[in-house]
Amino acid sequence: MKLSCFKAYDIRGEIDVNIDSAISYRIGRAVSQHFNAKSIVIGFDARETSPTFASAVAAGIQDSGADVINIGLAGTEEMYWAVSEFGSCAGIQVTASHNPINYSGMKIVKSESQPIDEKSDFKIIKKIAETEKYVSERKRGEKLDCSVRAREAYVRKVLSFADISVFRPLKIVVNSGNGAAGPTFDAIAKKLSKANTPLEFIKINHTPDHTFPNGIPNPLLPENHSATANVVREVSADFGIAFDGDFDRCFFFDENGAFVPGEYIVGLLAGIFLDREAGSRIVHDPRVIWNTKDVVVNKGGIAVQSKTGHTFVKQAMRAHKAIYGGEMSAHHYFRDFAYCDSGMIPWLMVAELVSRSKRSLGDWVHDRFNAFPSSGETNFLVKDVNASIKRVLEAYQDKAESLDETDGVSLSFTDWRFNLRRSNTESFVRLNIESRRGRDILDQKVNAIADLLGGERI
Repeated sequence: MKLSCFKAYDIRGEIDVNIDSAISYRIGRAVSQHFNAKSIVIGFDARETSPTFASAVAAGIQDSGADVINIGLAGTEEMYWAVSEFGSCAGIQVTASHNPINYSGMKIVKSESQPIDEKSDFKIIKKIAETEKYVSERKRGEKLDCSVRAREAYVRKVLSFADISVFRPLKIVVNSGNGAAGPTFDAIAKKLSKANTPLEFIKINHTPDHTFPNGIPNPLLPENHSATANVVREVSADFGIAFDGDFDRCFFFDENGAFVPGEYIVGLLAGIFLDREAGSRIVHDPRVIWNTKDVVVNKGGIAVQSKTGHTFVKQAMRAHKAIYGGEMSAHHYFRDFAYCDSGMIPWLMVAELVSRSKRSLGDWVHDRFNAFPSSGETNFLVKDVNASIKRVLEAYQDKAESLDETDGVSLSFTDWRFNLRRSNTESFVRLNIESRRGRDILDQKVNAIADLLGGERI
């Protein structure tokens, strides 16, 4: 039986169409068998089916002879850290992140929280799950409830990234989107309160709710910005943060409620780390790069470009021993967090920066907006991806100063640059443009390339 829930980097599918409890069992058993595991960490998000699917995954792992370290309702990053904390052979997070409500999925890592390799891990796991050729005859594994211990260890770790003793009184709006973030955030806030840190949190959509009464938590979408931005303005907050469903992404709003695009947070965090460890390497994705590279060069660091996607960024960071990596999609990766991404560490670091400097978040990013404006990602649904990209290249390639094919195609000119990438799963082309000459050029270039691509803007 072919399993169509296996995608390019992880597992996701429509519930009871291409993912269900039986398939979840097979995946759990296949992961355990492939890694000859002694123990595997399991966590799950706030979706209605997630506890059931996680139990099915656990049964498969136990039947293979491995123990299950159950951390319960948690964020993906809590699973990442638990794998390293407990020395487990692998970890599985049952989550559909920001996908529609009728979807589920899984994110998998191996020992030391390393991303699984497509050929040597992912394809083999898929084959075992499809063929159900199980070979383990070991004694059935146990299921251990480690949720309290895992969260305590995780909270200690993320708090270690900021000097909370310097926090000054700040008012922060927190939008958990009714996803998994609420309880974990409360555990962090409780620890901060015990340390007498003067932070005030205004929490909205905080309680996990599988019905998602305020919509699926995807703060990247412009139509979802007002939910956080309006409260920031109403309560005169210092800044606001919003999480996606499994909170491995953190989105920022400045003191005026303005959304701060992810590429500027990448530059901001890169600068903080380079102040801590001069000369360090910083990994970035290839979509929007000029602001990040400018920060890194001026801080004496070394910028390393990676393909887009958590697997590639993590591999690049490990290969170069980079202290930090970031993507414009609001994924932020940390060397001292097992090279994994976290949505909680960024806001703690920004709170420290604002506290130490007594400059607002808006002050920190305003000049960067003006120096290196970017268009944001625009998606186009086209009939023929190859033909659409070819038309753009024919129009611009001869005029470009450089061409880069790290991920899709990027062409750079004197005062502007664009990146075009195809979707891995659909007939989408994704366009990002950045400029050194102000914002006026952006709309002009987006429209010109849109005409060449054809299709429908999504």
